[in-house]
Amino acid sequence: MPGVVVEVLRFCVVVFSAGVGYFIVQAVGHDGVRVGPFEGSGLGIILGAAIGYVLGGVVARLTGRSLRDAEAALRERSVEQVLAGLIGAVLGVLISAGLTWPVLLIGAAPVTVPLFVFVCVTVGTLGYRVGMAKRGGLLGLLGPRAGLSAASPASVLPRILDTSVAIDGRIVDVVRAGFLHGTLLLPQPVIDELQGLADAGDDLRRSRGRRGLDALSALRREGGVDLEVIGDEAREVPQVDAKLIRISLDRSAPLLTLDANLARAAALAGCRVMNLHALSLALRPPVSAGDMVAVLLTRAGKEAGQGVGYLDDGTMVVVERARDRVGGEVNATVTSVLTTANGRMVFARRDGDVVPAVPHAGGSR
Repeated sequence: MPGVVVEVLRFCVVVFSAGVGYFIVQAVGHDGVRVGPFEGSGLGIILGAAIGYVLGGVVARLTGRSLRDAEAALRERSVEQVLAGLIGAVLGVLISAGLTWPVLLIGAAPVTVPLFVFVCVTVGTLGYRVGMAKRGGLLGLLGPRAGLSAASPASVLPRILDTSVAIDGRIVDVVRAGFLHGTLLLPQPVIDELQGLADAGDDLRRSRGRRGLDALSALRREGGVDLEVIGDEAREVPQVDAKLIRISLDRSAPLLTLDANLARAAALAGCRVMNLHALSLALRPPVSAGDMVAVLLTRAGKEAGQGVGYLDDGTMVVVERARDRVGGEVNATVTSVLTTANGRMVFARRDGDVVPAVPHAGGSR
């Protein structure tokens, strides 16, 4: 299909150049001149078509390269972005056609038709880019009228993405869960730092860099966020962390990070910081292995000897060797915490119970 589009554009250039050559001969009044078997008009058409064929080849190569780049970019776009881009392209073509159709009436078809197609393609491409850049407002405006679901709500302020967030990778799950949306700004220094890690000789650094690049690729395909790459807006600052702080201050945009030191430095500089590590601490289990809890046992468990109770937040606690204490409160030591799709389960043993030692495979002699 891209080859067909390239040939169509090349044919438009050839026809346009041939028409220009014909009208140039008509304008200068050399229509009666003969060169061999060709008269002036035919000679103008042939020369114009030849020039157009050469120029069409250049245009075809440039167009083919642009199409390949566009195809690679579309693979990284979400469905919402592509849909908004197509709507923008259709609107651009309709607007350009409505404004330039009078050109078809005031000139000859060999000149005006290629010009008309060229303008429609150019403005349609511009509409596609604008539609993808403003997809939230465009889908919100046209979606309900066209029977489309509205786009995800976007935050007023974009967030600046730090290298540590990309390397960690959990931001993809946060986006998919719907807790983060809108525009994420990815500074070029962050990409350069990840690329440097991915090309490092150390295996650990190399795996971290590749994991960060994979996470960014996954973010670009997510429909809930727009990943926008921005240039180095603080070239005079040498350190990447300092660049991020400067960009955050200049744009008045929150800094999204997992680096505790960077978070403290950015907060001291006056930046608004969104620390995903603080979020993970806020969502950590209420208890962990080794903690002592007092729990009221309300029923027997499924396994022999188990008693089941609940913490104040509703977390189920399974206490071993406590069936005889059902209906009363026991002190228990947490042994493990299991997170499931339905919530958390805490396993514990009664305070004072001794964990039996595991004998060696060889036994004693």
